[in-house]
Amino acid sequence: MTLRRATITSIGRFLPDKVLSNQDLEVMVDTTDQWILARTGIRERRIVEKGTGASELAAAAAQEALDRRGITADDIDLIIVGTVTPDMMFPSTACLVQDKLQASRAWGFDLSAACCGFVYSLTVGTQFIVSGAHERVLVIGVDVMSSIVDYKDRATCVIFGDGAAAVLLEAAEGDDQGFIDYQHKIEGYGGQYLYMPGGGSRNPTSEETVERKMHYVHQDGQKVFKYAVRRTYETTTSLLSKNHLTPDDVTLFIAHQANIRILDAARRRLGLPEEKVVKNIHKFGNTTAATIPLALYDAIEDDRLDKGDLILFSSVGAGYTAGASLFRWGGLRNASA
Repeated sequence: MTLRRATITSIGRFLPDKVLSNQDLEVMVDTTDQWILARTGIRERRIVEKGTGASELAAAAAQEALDRRGITADDIDLIIVGTVTPDMMFPSTACLVQDKLQASRAWGFDLSAACCGFVYSLTVGTQFIVSGAHERVLVIGVDVMSSIVDYKDRATCVIFGDGAAAVLLEAAEGDDQGFIDYQHKIEGYGGQYLYMPGGGSRNPTSEETVERKMHYVHQDGQKVFKYAVRRTYETTTSLLSKNHLTPDDVTLFIAHQANIRILDAARRRLGLPEEKVVKNIHKFGNTTAATIPLALYDAIEDDRLDKGDLILFSSVGAGYTAGASLFRWGGLRNASA
């Protein structure tokens, strides 16, 4: 097998129709629009109708990516789904997406890395292209966070939203575009600061776990905030330095949309001007694994990328997980490419 470059050739997204605004939350929990906006930068978020699974959002996003590329699901070799809110413990969300798309040739799996789910999945997906093992890989970031959020807990319910986005990976047409490098890290001691304790093998579902609200997100916001700012800077600068680059070389910084204050702190530490940072947290909130591909989607729609531009992806999340990757933008391909 010959090593080659992997590049993003198409993208799709799916967002629920239902909008949950800060004003809506004022009625549901002890909070205000001003409090939420000042602390998170979020104005509204999208929420699915009850009973909607992550696979439905993921399949819809993937279908748009296929349609934009002008190919069918039968052209896909592999489906990787980054999520912490699967439809069920098993089968995997990837299996459900494969069936919904009728991707008869594809195999696939889920990757659980919380807010780093897309960045990690993207790195894994590129390896199958780089090695020559596969020609087309779908990488999907999706989460239905409303299914695990306690809407009586104002510290968490104001943060999260639902959404999905998918990218198509193919071999790059030259060495001047595509995936360059990555740096990922996990630090398990941080698991105690952002987690969902119920539902797994340690605390299987019972009346007690439900009463103790163990099936909801639990977070120590200050701990997570400090770690996110520090580790974002460390992973991104280390990755850039390894590749003989500096923040000045970055065209667009597309980071996990967790909190506007984290984004701003990371931007300042990296010395990046505002125009190099993608921000859409005000529209969608924290959609966990979906935030980065949703931000990439917006950047493309807003015509903020040209061929040859350097994209720096970065995310920090539960685990702790942290990751960064570099892409040289090659542009989307149409049906005739």
